[in-house]
Amino acid sequence: MAILNKIRQRSIFLILIIGMALFAFILSGLFESGGFSSKKSQSTIATINGNDISRTDFARKVDAASRNFGPNSSSIQAVNYVWNQELREVVYNEQFEALGIGVGEDEEDALLEESLASNPTFQNEAGVFDKAKMDEYVATNKENPAAYQQWLSYKSTLAKGALEKKYLTMIKAGVGLTNKEGELAYKMENDKIDIKYVQLPFSSIPDAEVTVTDAEIQSYIDAHAAQYKAEASRNLQYVFFKEEPSKEDEDNLIKEVAEIKSEFKSAENVEEYVNENSVLKYNDLFVFKKDLPKAVADTLYNLPAGEVYGPYKDGAYIKISKAIGQRQLPDSIKASHILVSWEGLRTAGETKRTKEEAKKVADSILSLVKEDKEKFAELAKEFSADGSNKDKGGDLGYFAPGRMVPAFNDYVVENQVGDMDVVETDFGYHIISIEDQKNQQKAVKIATIAKEIEPSEKTINTIFANTTKFQMATKDGDFAAKAKESEYTVRPVNKLSELADNIPGIGSDRSIVQWAFNEDTKNGDVKRFDVTGGYAVVQLTGKAEKGVQKVADASSIIKPILIKKKKAEMLKNKIAGSTGLDAIATSQSQTVKTASALNMKNPTISGAGTEPKVVGVAFALEEGKTSQPIVGNNGVYVVEVIKKTPAAAINAYTSYITEGTKSNTGAVNSRVFNALKEASEIEDRRADFY
Repeated sequence: MAILNKIRQRSIFLILIIGMALFAFILSGLFESGGFSSKKSQSTIATINGNDISRTDFARKVDAASRNFGPNSSSIQAVNYVWNQELREVVYNEQFEALGIGVGEDEEDALLEESLASNPTFQNEAGVFDKAKMDEYVATNKENPAAYQQWLSYKSTLAKGALEKKYLTMIKAGVGLTNKEGELAYKMENDKIDIKYVQLPFSSIPDAEVTVTDAEIQSYIDAHAAQYKAEASRNLQYVFFKEEPSKEDEDNLIKEVAEIKSEFKSAENVEEYVNENSVLKYNDLFVFKKDLPKAVADTLYNLPAGEVYGPYKDGAYIKISKAIGQRQLPDSIKASHILVSWEGLRTAGETKRTKEEAKKVADSILSLVKEDKEKFAELAKEFSADGSNKDKGGDLGYFAPGRMVPAFNDYVVENQVGDMDVVETDFGYHIISIEDQKNQQKAVKIATIAKEIEPSEKTINTIFANTTKFQMATKDGDFAAKAKESEYTVRPVNKLSELADNIPGIGSDRSIVQWAFNEDTKNGDVKRFDVTGGYAVVQLTGKAEKGVQKVADASSIIKPILIKKKKAEMLKNKIAGSTGLDAIATSQSQTVKTASALNMKNPTISGAGTEPKVVGVAFALEEGKTSQPIVGNNGVYVVEVIKKTPAAAINAYTSYITEGTKSNTGAVNSRVFNALKEASEIEDRRADFY
């Protein structure tokens, strides 16, 4: 009791103490996790020109994009798609706001009418768009939040498209060619020049005779820094341990399959036996020799009925095969059909008839075409639900046995040329006409039991043990050397970007990329990853952060440029003091060549290649004059102008203005977006979450 009284007496003091403790706990959590700014970094996936992109909203859109792309797409494909949409929206919206561009209510109605005009839901009895029907549709959907939100999104998409079109149209209006530009385009194409020239090719000096230092490459990078910006990247090397069956696994499977050979031979219900014991289901078709596994085709094709052959290996399977029978079949069949569908089938379209009504229609068509085959094409066009060939008279062309669905296939195989009948399949009722059957030959029916060759538990454990052993060895030793000791193949991966989702030789695997870009991962670190088909032991071998490229990264691009520049100086020095093309050619073991009717639009010199600078200098010379040495794409040139032929005067340059304007406006869409993107301040954190 005394203790309780003491607690009551000090209750305010205790409350203060507890409150301070909680406050300290909260503050420590904020500091440890980066504080309030960290909360933003967790809820924001990017910031574009000060506009935050919500991580939650972005993720929802990525999920929707992934569903649209289908199961074969990677998550990063969907991420990049949504990213481009978000980026486009932000940079364009800023322009719309700055210019005061908007979409009014009347304009929005016009957009909806144009977009929905062909949709029967919004048409009246005359097949014309009816705004009242649209208003009724919207009012109905307001009761369904999901449907109404979808409608609002649709309207928003139309409005955004209209805004973008307005903005780009304004820009396109300013990129047309003037009359003077049209004249210039005409002259560049039609002014002609004839020249004599001597080419001193860069290839005349071996690359080995030219030295380029790292310091020179660095100086070039410093002078052209804007051209050599680079995103962050990583270099890796890895060894792949494929989880595949061993020779022992294969041999054991052969023994296992051999044990059921006699049982398979005596099985009364072959189809049931195959389906119970094989990973590949029973195939009830007759096939030709070319359709059998190549290595055993001769044996299976001539196998007596009831006999079993095998075990034999066919790709990833061990198989035994039993001959069921043989018959003569055409290897190519031609047929026509009229497909009559009914409501509920995927081929029905707008059809409302019942199955019973469809059968009556099919029987009536059959009666008509049996009386007069000439009507087949006409009736196919009118009644067939198969849009792929109804306008071809229902002609399916030639096809191999087994190509069509079973009931259809059975009819065209079992019957003769000229026969016609109604056959039911999952697509509807087919009125089939057999037009031709070619190349009758022996076909065989083979029942096959297949077992997939898979790694055993023992093999899987051995592969995992080898993987772990190698991983441990590389932590204290040279990765490549340890791989060589065990005869493993080391595969390098260079310049892997932060949002890459594909590792060459492994496939899609974001976990490796995320590990490589983790700030805690250091050069030389090694990690094992479970990947498709096995394991990968990966080592990080290099880091390059965002910024100007390093010498090692840019060397492969810049070194050839500097080599060419040095060769140009060496070639110019060789002919210093020489005058006249003949003297230069003789001193350098070259020949004087000619090129006629050159123009500036297509500056290609016969025997030398595309040389815009050389042709441009030549056009600036007077007839009979000789140039100084010109450094071109493929060598150093000295040019003498033989003849200049100005283009004939014309009254108007309309076609050139039109062509140039079309070219300029065609490039507006992509160039404007790229320019806006380049001018934007973007903080991209996609790689933190995907």
